[in-house]
Amino acid sequence: WATDDVLFYTTLEGLRSSSVFRLHLASDGSSKITSVYEETHPDVFVEVALSRDRQILTINCNSRTSSEVMLIDVTKSYSEPLVIQPRQLDLLYHVEHWKGLLIILVNTGPAQEYQVMQAPVSEPSMASWVTLFAPSPDTAIKDMDVVGDYLLLVANTPAGKLTLNVMSLSNLKETHIIQLPSWACAIETKKPGLADQQGVLEFLLSSPVHPPVPYSLDPGKGLLLSDAGNQTYLENQDKYITTRLEACSQDGTLVPVTVFHAVPVEDLGQVPLLVHVYGAYGRDLNMEFCPVKRFLLEQGWALAYCHIRGGGERGLSWHRRGRVEGKPRGVEDLQACLHNLFSLGVSSPSRAALTACSAGAVPVAALCNRNPNKMRAVTLQAPFLDVLGTMEKPNLPLTLEDREEWGDPVGNLNHRHIIASYCPLHNITPQHYPSMLLTAYSGDPRVPLEGVLKYAKFIKKAIHAHFSMKPNAGCKSAPKIVLNVQPGVNHLGPEDFVQRLEEEAFRLSFLYTELGLDLPLPRRKRKR
Repeated sequence: WATDDVLFYTTLEGLRSSSVFRLHLASDGSSKITSVYEETHPDVFVEVALSRDRQILTINCNSRTSSEVMLIDVTKSYSEPLVIQPRQLDLLYHVEHWKGLLIILVNTGPAQEYQVMQAPVSEPSMASWVTLFAPSPDTAIKDMDVVGDYLLLVANTPAGKLTLNVMSLSNLKETHIIQLPSWACAIETKKPGLADQQGVLEFLLSSPVHPPVPYSLDPGKGLLLSDAGNQTYLENQDKYITTRLEACSQDGTLVPVTVFHAVPVEDLGQVPLLVHVYGAYGRDLNMEFCPVKRFLLEQGWALAYCHIRGGGERGLSWHRRGRVEGKPRGVEDLQACLHNLFSLGVSSPSRAALTACSAGAVPVAALCNRNPNKMRAVTLQAPFLDVLGTMEKPNLPLTLEDREEWGDPVGNLNHRHIIASYCPLHNITPQHYPSMLLTAYSGDPRVPLEGVLKYAKFIKKAIHAHFSMKPNAGCKSAPKIVLNVQPGVNHLGPEDFVQRLEEEAFRLSFLYTELGLDLPLPRRKRKR
């Protein structure tokens, strides 16, 4: 809402939002809808946002490799949008507002990482941008907010810890870093409503095994717990151990690994291990709280999160080094992470399982082709397994946009060779694969079901061929390949709560069975 009677909104067509409209509600009860902006590039996604101080509205046009932001003064909501900086290749920026100045998070820092700049609203183009803050090397800015007269930056340190950097916009020499709890892996900030305090940042901290804890930050006073009376709850957050490691990949790059466990590392040799990975689109591996992960930890599992290249954990360059020509590095990183964990005495291949969803299935399934003895079982949800076949079809919803991530096998022969070298579907070979649970959704618009079905067929055929050639191969039983196709169009799984529980229970049952573990006993209800 720009004002009480003017609403700006976008519409979703397929998987893209490309149009912005303005709705005016008149005092006589009538309404009028006007087109404000129409994006013509098929790889650009459009959204609208209101600055925290509610003074400007922005129209944000983003592709994988470019940004263009337009602004509208909310007091002049019928004016034409003003372009801040026209889009150009590899320029990414985001905008906030403070007292007539634009505060701009932009990737013009060293190594094309994010830094913070400012410019007057009256002269917003790049020629007027002045540097406010540049992070230290190896520190990645993850998010920016302006609260009152302070600039707040969420950053990842080289050690993989989250921090809050606070800078006074009135006095640039007034800066300090607020250390967050050592277990914190995810932060979710709250946008203020009209009744909220404008000078306070409210947010939630969590990890995969730590439920969200509400905090509020008054930049001038420091970090405060918004529910300060629950000391027992805070003590429970320290019940489990968070260990941050680094694995040396094939080219010498150090890859972060976050491990959650209930006993010291030296006592993890015989515990089951569930390894998580993603590594695509510059997105961090999901580290928000998940009750199932907490349950596994309570049952004696260890959980590992491998932050391989292609993701965004160590900044924009971490993503660039793991996309297109760099995609094979993600597979090498994952292999290095597993080797490091096993070398440190954390579990063993016979007690390890890998799990991933969507594009995270690529490094997992590629590693299964190269080194299937590194794990006992694999669970993949909405898995992207036919990279080459999908990227050859420009008529699919995301193919053109995703060429900036995976490459163009049709127009670039080098891209084709690289994709063919790691594509899970096209590198299946007769050998002893780990057991796999493939969960797919029949109407998934992002990952075509055809590729998952073809992968399941090919890998079953390869396993059969292997055991036909070597009928007494170590007296091992054949791995199970379970294809679970569910109805629905949601790429992230069923929306119905009961269906989600059933799917998760099926996944856990598969893991326990394939790792040879006794199923956990149901908890007894407490007597009142």
